[in-house]
Amino acid sequence: MIDPGAGPDHLMIAPILIPLLAGAVMLFYNDRNRQTKLVLGLVAVGLTFLASVELMSDVKSASEQGGTVVGLYRLGDWPVPIGIVLVLDRLSAMMVMLTALLAGPSLIYAAAGWHGKGQHYHSMFQFLLAGVNGAFLTGDLFNLFVFFEVMLAASYGLMLHGSGPERIKAGLHYIAVNLAASLFFLIGVALVYGTTGTLNMADIGRALYWLDDAERMLFHTAAAFLGLAFLIKAAAWPLGFWLPPTYGAASPPAAAIMAIMTKVGIYVILRLSLLVLGPDSGPSAGFGAPALMIGGLLTMGFGMIGILGTPELVRKGGYLAIISSGTVLSAIGFAQAGGGALMLGGALYYLVGSTAAISAFFLIAEPVSRGDEGDDETSFEDDADPLSERWQPMGLDSVEDTTAPASTRTVSWLTMAICFALVAAMIAGLPPLPGFVGKFAILQGAIRDNLNASGAVPVILWSYAAMLILSGLGALIALMRFGIRRFWAEEGPTPRILALEVVPVVMLLAMIGLQTVRSDVVMTYTRDTALALLEPGVYRKAVLAGAKDVRAAPAQNSAPDPAAGDKDAGDNGTDDGAPAPAEAQP
Repeated sequence: MIDPGAGPDHLMIAPILIPLLAGAVMLFYNDRNRQTKLVLGLVAVGLTFLASVELMSDVKSASEQGGTVVGLYRLGDWPVPIGIVLVLDRLSAMMVMLTALLAGPSLIYAAAGWHGKGQHYHSMFQFLLAGVNGAFLTGDLFNLFVFFEVMLAASYGLMLHGSGPERIKAGLHYIAVNLAASLFFLIGVALVYGTTGTLNMADIGRALYWLDDAERMLFHTAAAFLGLAFLIKAAAWPLGFWLPPTYGAASPPAAAIMAIMTKVGIYVILRLSLLVLGPDSGPSAGFGAPALMIGGLLTMGFGMIGILGTPELVRKGGYLAIISSGTVLSAIGFAQAGGGALMLGGALYYLVGSTAAISAFFLIAEPVSRGDEGDDETSFEDDADPLSERWQPMGLDSVEDTTAPASTRTVSWLTMAICFALVAAMIAGLPPLPGFVGKFAILQGAIRDNLNASGAVPVILWSYAAMLILSGLGALIALMRFGIRRFWAEEGPTPRILALEVVPVVMLLAMIGLQTVRSDVVMTYTRDTALALLEPGVYRKAVLAGAKDVRAAPAQNSAPDPAAGDKDAGDNGTDDGAPAPAEAQP
């Protein structure tokens, strides 16, 4: 729990303010000052990473003392649930740090020339980080919508950065799909407010207890609209058709940082599924869980078929992101239906490693495919004029680097080949990499946490286990087939690969390697995070500690809401009708 009387922790808003201010400052610089913008961007990412480290340290310290919600930051200092609040807990701290870890390599990779293919790349990059971090930290649905739109608006610019017919075509489809998702989001938010009278996530879970049957049905409709919006963002089947062509047409550094955006949809589904519609939600408990289970399975199957069927390496990365989303979505459905922390903790562990691997894959795909048939795009040195005819991003012929010796080219090519093999092994789930550890933990938890009364494993769990293994096998076959053809079978001069294109990939692989070496520490953290998520009453109590009107649930609506005190709140011995001291969740 948190101390409601403690002063605000201003560090909580740093992951939002730092990139927001950095992006705004960069707008005052001419776009030809790309090196200056790059330095400012790297400094902003570094400061954001340091802030995320400190927030993670606060989370771990509070958890050792039995806390769940580490801190609240009331924007405008309005009381909860009236005011907008930022909430820091184990899950949000983990996702903010993951975003910072992906941002650094992506920004360094952009310095190979990609940031010069259009206007205001660095500002859009920073605004995207601000939107993503805000979505992870906010505790309010409307504020979540605001950060979603900031994130999406920046992603539109990054997606179209560099122009070209393929990017424009894919970008327009991407914009249309996300505008539809935003409309569903707004409809869902309006219905939630109309039925519960609040948009604070914790307060929605509390208010759900007092809804009558008609209001509850309307609330379920709102939940369906919100779920549709977030499933589109998470690229769940059949709503994820937009992702492979969009990420395939985007520049490599843009696609690499956009890999975290599908996890924003996953994060919101996870947060709301367990906080609002979890096992302690009375008649609404488990609403949508079967759809998440089955939808996750179908998403994994769709991704497996796609990665085996597409010949373009960069589009394979899009289908890998879809497989990752489906894996975690099904695990969330099982957790919402009453599963335990072991399976969900394994899914969170897998989420961290798979997101880093997919980001690295997008950075590898373009250099590895350079000169390959059907993929002629290349990067250039940063001294080129972004407005010149030579600087067109799509359909360029390979440019030979006559100054680079053959030995340097060979070393770079060999390094990329090794990196490709490691990323493929990680994505396929080969031991001892985090992909294997995460999937093994998921399977172990699926069996231990979801046995039925007779001790048998439900059929859907067997289906999930089979798809988990088959999707990894499909990814391994597809990537091995490409790797053998590209690195062993083809002859001829190796393409030019810059050091700025190799270093970011090595950085992401180092992160994956650290997760492998310290898998016990990371797994302990993700399991503790899962345990906290499965106790939503503790989260609600902490967030609503300063609420002025906290009512209790009627006895007929299952167990009373842990976030609420006595029904006669004004007679419980506390001031201003505040809830009685929080008790442990039953």
